[in-house]
Amino acid sequence: MTLPVFDTREDPGPNFVSLLAKSGFPPFETFTGATSELLAKGFSVPHGTTIAALRYAEGVVMAGDRRATEGNFIAHRRIEKVFAADKYSAVGIAGAAGPAVEMVRLFQTQLEHYEKVEGVNLSLEGKANQLSQMIRSNLTMAMQGLVIVPLFAGWDLNRKIGRIFTYDVTGGRYEEVAYHSIGSGGKDARTTIKLGIKEGMSRGEAVALAISALYEAADEDSATGGPDLIRGIYPIVATVDRNGFSRLEDAEVAAASQAVITSKSSAGGTQ
Repeated sequence: MTLPVFDTREDPGPNFVSLLAKSGFPPFETFTGATSELLAKGFSVPHGTTIAALRYAEGVVMAGDRRATEGNFIAHRRIEKVFAADKYSAVGIAGAAGPAVEMVRLFQTQLEHYEKVEGVNLSLEGKANQLSQMIRSNLTMAMQGLVIVPLFAGWDLNRKIGRIFTYDVTGGRYEEVAYHSIGSGGKDARTTIKLGIKEGMSRGEAVALAISALYEAADEDSATGGPDLIRGIYPIVATVDRNGFSRLEDAEVAAASQAVITSKSSAGGTQ
C-alpha cells in the first residue's frame, strides 16, 4: 500500500478526518445504509446515557454512569462513557453507543495526528471545534436514529483554567460557565449540581458532587445506572488539571459513592 499524494491545493495537512475523506474513506458513512435497514426492521441500538462535568478550583471533573439500554432493556451494565481525548482533555458520550465510541477513537487519532504533523498540541478551543465538525459530519446518521451528543472538557494551557463545552446534534458548540450534564438523566443531574456547586471547590468535593448528580439522575431516570454495591459497579470519574487527564481508581470511586449513599441515607433520602 502506497501513501496518498495530494496536490498542494488539496493537501489535508494535520486534519486526519479530511485525510480519510480525500483518500476515499468517509469516516461516518460506512454503515449508514445497513444501519438504516436494521432500524427500519425494529432493531434496537444500545444507547449510553448520563454524563456530568463541573469545574473546581484546579480543573474539571467528568463522570459517567455505566448503563447502556436498548429500549426498555438494559443492554450493558459496565459500559464506559468517559475517555481521555488526549493528555489535557476528556470526552463523554451519550446517544448511540457504537458510533459514539468510534467517534471518540477517531477524535483521539485526529488529535494525535495533528500533534505529530504540527509538532504542537492543538488548542483546547481547536479540539472543541474539531469535535463539532465530527458531530456535524454525523448528521445524516443522526437523522436515521444514531444520534451522538458528546460532552467535552479539558485544561486550557493558555488560560490556565478548566473549560467545558457542550454540543447539539447539528454540531453547534457552546461553552458552559461552570457545569453541565447530558443524556436522559441530564436534567436531574444538572439540578443536583446547581444546588451543590460553589466557588473554589476542592477536587474531593467536586468528585462527590458529580457522583451525587449521577445518583439522583439514576433515581429518576431508568436509563441511568446508579452505583451498584452488590456487583461492584461504580461510575467512571476522571479529572483534568494542569497535570493532565487522570482517571480515578475504582477503590476511590467506590469509597466516594459509599459516602454519598450514606449521607443521603442519613438525611432521609431513601424514599
